[in-house]
Amino acid sequence: MDRRDLLKTMALAAAAPAAVGAVAGTSATQAQAQAGNPIAAMPGHHDVTPVSPDYFISDRFAGKTYIVTGSARGMGKVAAERLAREGANVVGVDWIADEGAAVIAAIKAAGGKAEFVPGDVSDTAVCDRMVEVAVSTFGGLDGAINNAGVMDAIPPSEPIDYDKQKDLAFNPVHLASDAYWDVVMRVNATGVFRCMRAQLRHMVEQGKGGSIVNVASVAGLRGFSSTPSYVASKHAVNGLTKNAAIDYAPYGIRINSVNMANTDTPMVQRAKQLVGARMKALGGVGMGTIKTRSLLQYADTNYRDATPEEQVAIMLFLLSDEASNITGANWATDGGFTTY
Repeated sequence: MDRRDLLKTMALAAAAPAAVGAVAGTSATQAQAQAGNPIAAMPGHHDVTPVSPDYFISDRFAGKTYIVTGSARGMGKVAAERLAREGANVVGVDWIADEGAAVIAAIKAAGGKAEFVPGDVSDTAVCDRMVEVAVSTFGGLDGAINNAGVMDAIPPSEPIDYDKQKDLAFNPVHLASDAYWDVVMRVNATGVFRCMRAQLRHMVEQGKGGSIVNVASVAGLRGFSSTPSYVASKHAVNGLTKNAAIDYAPYGIRINSVNMANTDTPMVQRAKQLVGARMKALGGVGMGTIKTRSLLQYADTNYRDATPEEQVAIMLFLLSDEASNITGANWATDGGFTTY
């Protein structure tokens, strides 16, 4: 197979299964795996084994207190649970109040120390409240994972119905609505700013340093098709990270971001459904199908997404004392997506 045929095959494989999955209930990854991965036939081929969901480092964060936003689902849920298993006091924050409270209740039931603050991270009062809870309950704040974010303006509790939700869905600029732009920018960019503002005010006054990890995206390192507000907001997160790293290094506060490609979270699965529904409604493949996989994803037998545990492992490393010389970095935790 020559290069032109390979690129054509990649584009078709990336586009077609998304539409099939939306219609037949088969995920894009499952459909591609069923079609077979030619890379898997290479001599010496070996899949990378993801970190175990049960892995943790005992007492790494004993006695320390961290805020985790977007803690009801996906990476935020995994981060809150693993921080608690490693000895941290956790303050979880999410606007999905019932699921967020359930995560914290489960942490407590397992013997961990945690509190929940419901609300929208773009609300200054919610950001101030999360810090107040950390300080009043656990005596201080050592850092945060600012993970809360959205890809569209569709409420996360609503099932995908593209015909009714298209004004809230991601689209190219000429089709994008104010509602889509405003919600995604407000939660992703303004939310991270207001979270950091509340966190840093206390951490500077507290005077004992700390670490903040902002969750951006591979879309914050490059362009990404048909998601203008998401791309702009995640570039903003990376810019805020670098800006704050400069200002707070003298206080011993390290600030970094992580930038993942496809990761198996509820938000990404919903986005895949939305892409499939949108392609079916609007027709066409588009430029966005030229490249859809990371190096590790394309090399995997089943084209697997990254796992939340793989992403959280890096977030917790950046929070830890082992990352003492790292700040202002926009880490490409993207399986090699931005390498080529």
